[in-house]
Amino acid sequence: MGWRVRAGRRGYVGIPRRGSGRGRPGAARRRTIGKCRRSAAGSRYRASMLDAHERFVASGPLRIWTDRVGDPGLPAVLMVMGSAAQGVLCPDALVGRLVERGVQVIRFDHRDTGRSSVVDFDAHPYTIGDMARDCLAVLDGYGLGSAHVAGTSLGGMIAQWLGVHAPDRVRSLTLMSSSPMGHDPSPAWARAQAGEPADPDDLPPPSPAFLAHLAAGLPPGVESDVALFRVFNGPVRPFDEQAARSMLELALSRATDPAAAANHGRAVWMDAPDLLAPLSSITAPTSIVHGDQDPVYPLGHGEALAAAIPGAVLHVVPGMGHVMTSPGLPEEVADLIRL
Repeated sequence: MGWRVRAGRRGYVGIPRRGSGRGRPGAARRRTIGKCRRSAAGSRYRASMLDAHERFVASGPLRIWTDRVGDPGLPAVLMVMGSAAQGVLCPDALVGRLVERGVQVIRFDHRDTGRSSVVDFDAHPYTIGDMARDCLAVLDGYGLGSAHVAGTSLGGMIAQWLGVHAPDRVRSLTLMSSSPMGHDPSPAWARAQAGEPADPDDLPPPSPAFLAHLAAGLPPGVESDVALFRVFNGPVRPFDEQAARSMLELALSRATDPAAAANHGRAVWMDAPDLLAPLSSITAPTSIVHGDQDPVYPLGHGEALAAAIPGAVLHVVPGMGHVMTSPGLPEEVADLIRL
């Protein structure tokens, strides 16, 4: 997607560069997505087709692109992706496995990504809380009083906001590859980038491999995107480069204004008292899914979430990094999403 990555107060920021897309609230169309499964050998994929119904919903003056897979009469899982990430970065294989578990799955493009509305941030700045309100608008658009909410990275922080500030809309929470929403990682990043030892009283900084990738300053383009996702994948599990490349090329091709995704980096820097609300107030059943090879939010971030949220269950996924780009991993994570 032409991701450029920099440190932000609450995470990395990926900036896609070009593309196109159109739509209007209420418009709907049907498409098919490939549900990927490993073959018996585990090295190749075969695909079956699932119906996906696309539509736009209104969030105030904004149009939010969404799609839904599964029986609309079943409980819903709302997938909330990370910073600058479109809904299509939620793997089809994960969606298919969730549908097999007996739910409908709704994905969407955050404002300023994919086919959703572009915002003039200088004129209309927004916060993580505003991005969370887009999630509520998606639920409203589908006539859903509540849903299971599963968020990854920044999406996990948005999910925390929903758990704290809109508890009646949240059936359960699954926080994947994320960090406490009120935590400021800037000091840890600064120490790591300066070559100083980590502060034992702070959450751990990103991995040296991730910081080295940032320092390399690769030119934007699909090749640098793939290199970034290889780092995100981590060094333990195999990296499915072909699947990652196809996903990144798709996202690039469908972005209305790829540069607008940089606004997420500005949003996470916006100070907002609602982010400082205690996570101990979350009452929804909560699962934390975190890889032990996450280069952006090392495992200590997931452990901190589990400690802060009453009754939360921590699932440590061996060998998992920050993304689900290893064969079989999307299905494995789907089985851990709280329903």
